[in-house]
Order: sequence, then C-alpha cells, then structure tokens
Amino acid sequence: MHDGITLEKAGLPTAVICTEPFIPSARAMAKIQGIPDYPYIILPHPLGSLTPGELRTHAVKAAPEVLSILLGKG
Repeated sequence: MHDGITLEKAGLPTAVICTEPFIPSARAMAKIQGIPDYPYIILPHPLGSLTPGELRTHAVKAAPEVLSILLGKG
C-alpha cells in the first residue's frame, strides 16, 4: 500500500492488490498516508498455494477493477 500511494503521489497510476488478512494494514497505511479512501483490490488468501490456473482465474476476475483504478474510476 505504501509503495502504491507513493507512486500515485509521484504521478504514476497504480493498482494495489491486497489479500484478505492484510486489509486492516492496508486501511491503516492509506489513512496514515492521508488518503483513507485509496482504492485497492482484495483477493482471497492465500495465493501462494494456488495453481497457475487458479491464479489466472483470480487475475481475470480482478482485471476490470485493476483497469478501473488505473484509469481513475476506482
């Protein structure tokens, strides 16, 4: 979250992806950085044990939200 917000402040659009257990940390970091409503994508946890096909499914499902955030509509 910190990196995404830092890049956004530097003018580089970003889309932060966070898994469920890290939502409280993501919210806290966004608030600390002065952007409490900073949008981010939430994926189920864990991702490390998923097969390539399962990861692809999550990526395809998240892609519209990523695009929306990158285009400033998120």
